[in-house]
Amino acid sequence: MESAILDTDILSEVLKGRNLAVRERARQYLAEHHRLAYSSLTVYEIIRGLRAANADRQIQQFLALAATSDVLQIDMSVLLRAADLWVAATKGGYPRNDADLIIAATALSADRILVTGNTQHFSWIAGLRMDDWRKA
Repeated sequence: MESAILDTDILSEVLKGRNLAVRERARQYLAEHHRLAYSSLTVYEIIRGLRAANADRQIQQFLALAATSDVLQIDMSVLLRAADLWVAATKGGYPRNDADLIIAATALSADRILVTGNTQHFSWIAGLRMDDWRKA
């Protein structure tokens, strides 16, 4: 398996552990790479959802996972690339969700596959490689 970045939807599925296909793909990925990887923006999205649900135990579990994961930071190159994607999305009539664009820019900057269940959100982005772990 190639190095990947998990989008928030897939990381959420990994955390819940209910989807058998996602669980198996995560197991295979960890067997080869030993650590999950995701954007620091994904950390924000996961934590805000857990805090909104007052899920203190799950927050602690997630923070423990984050400590053993590769959390890719949003640096200037990611922000500049995301801004370019936003302009292209605006001109092309594509979705302009900032979080999605920053996560896509993170994957592009790190030259990693984006693992997402929302491939339609990202399908217009040139050079972005994707995989959907929900599909067996």
